[in-house]
Amino acid sequence: MAQTTTWSINSMKRNTSDGGVTIVYWECRVTDDEHQDCTALDGGKLNLTYDSSDPDFTPYADLTEAQVLGWVYDSLREGDETAAEAKTRVETERQEKVTAQVAKLTSQADGVPW
Repeated sequence: MAQTTTWSINSMKRNTSDGGVTIVYWECRVTDDEHQDCTALDGGKLNLTYDSSDPDFTPYADLTEAQVLGWVYDSLREGDETAAEAKTRVETERQEKVTAQVAKLTSQADGVPW
């Protein structure tokens, strides 16, 4: 059974005066490739603070999706996890939900025996 996992940034709020991002709305969606109605979604709102005078500050216009997703992965960390481990944990949890949905779907059938 193949599944597709998609991380995305749905929207961001920013200050127009300096391009600083204050809120990121994100989601992680896992869908079974054969049973498209079997899907699991995780998502949320990441509140951010920034210092526009910091040399590492990136204004809104210069951000990439990969950079913002990196912020999301980092925010999902639990305990001693790395951002990559947090990303994997969230994906695995959603994949397990989709696997359970597919198992339930394929273990039942409608009809009559004649």
